[in-house]
Amino acid sequence: MKKLVLLVFAILMGMNIHAQRQRGNMNRIPETNREPTEQEIAKREREIEERKEEYIDNFLTTLEADEFQKHIIKQNISSFFEAKMVIFNTKFEHNLDRIKAVENLENTHFKDLEELISEGDMTKIKEMIKGKFDEKEVVKKKKKKRKNKKRKKDKD
Repeated sequence: MKKLVLLVFAILMGMNIHAQRQRGNMNRIPETNREPTEQEIAKREREIEERKEEYIDNFLTTLEADEFQKHIIKQNISSFFEAKMVIFNTKFEHNLDRIKAVENLENTHFKDLEELISEGDMTKIKEMIKGKFDEKEVVKKKKKKRKNKKRKKDKD
C-alpha cells in the first residue's frame, strides 16, 4: 500500500513538472538570427541621419541667435554627434575611459562658440548635450503655431 501511494505521488509530480515545462515553451517565439542586408543597413542609416537633422532643427528653433549663428551652431552640433559616435565605436580598455572621453568632448567641443553666442543659448546647448532637451515641447509649440496660422487664414 505504501509503495502504491508513493508511486501515484511520483507520477503526479512528474506530470505536473512536464506540464509546466510545456506551458513555458508555448510562450517562446523562435528567433531568427539573420544578418541585416546592406540595403537594410543603408536604410536605417538614412533614417538615423534624417532623425538627427530633425532633432537639431527642432533644437535650433529654441535659440535666440540669428540665422548665421544658427548655421554655425548646427554644424558644431552635427560634428559633436559624429565625434561622440566615434568615441562610442572605439574600443576602450575600461568603461571609465569612455566616460572620461565623452566628458572631455562635452567640455571642449563648444569652447569656440562661447564667444560667438549668448550665455542663454550656450546653457541651452550644454543642457541639450547632457540630454535635457525636451523635443516634444517644441513639436507641440510648432503644431499650435500652425493651427493659429490656419485659423487666421480661415477668418480672413
